[in-house]
Amino acid sequence: MAKVLCKELMENDPRQPPEYSYFCPMEAVKLPKQILARQHEIVAEFIREVNKHVEDIAAGRATEMIEIRDFAQLMHIHPTHLSNTIKLTTGQAPCFFFEEKIMEVSRRLLSETNDPIANIAMQLTYDPSNFTKFFKRFQGLTPKQYREQVYREKMEAIAV
Repeated sequence: MAKVLCKELMENDPRQPPEYSYFCPMEAVKLPKQILARQHEIVAEFIREVNKHVEDIAAGRATEMIEIRDFAQLMHIHPTHLSNTIKLTTGQAPCFFFEEKIMEVSRRLLSETNDPIANIAMQLTYDPSNFTKFFKRFQGLTPKQYREQVYREKMEAIAV
């Protein structure tokens, strides 16, 4: 459907000058360069805010995860516009960037600290059992298995 829609947009709007183009997941779509620049600016700002927020959660400076509408409010744009812009520009949903950063922080906390997994889960605003499911879905290992793997790799590196 997207391929057909993109193709129809190109074919049915000959008024667009050729220097205006943008990558669509399926085909090229004509968009003014100003809009293209703003889309990348929105995505970059969103990713900065996500990274900052998850680091604040990990450091204890924030106590609850915020949602896409809260990020949109911080950025002074509509949540639907934010979500659609991220999806169109990157091909990924906004939650992808959130989950990616949470996994990065989770792996760091599991490998660099001896904190109990339940404490890490609560620090990241998860119930321990939900954190284990979340972590395993993205890492392929439970947090305990991941920590043990990292420990074994460190011991092997020391032994060599």
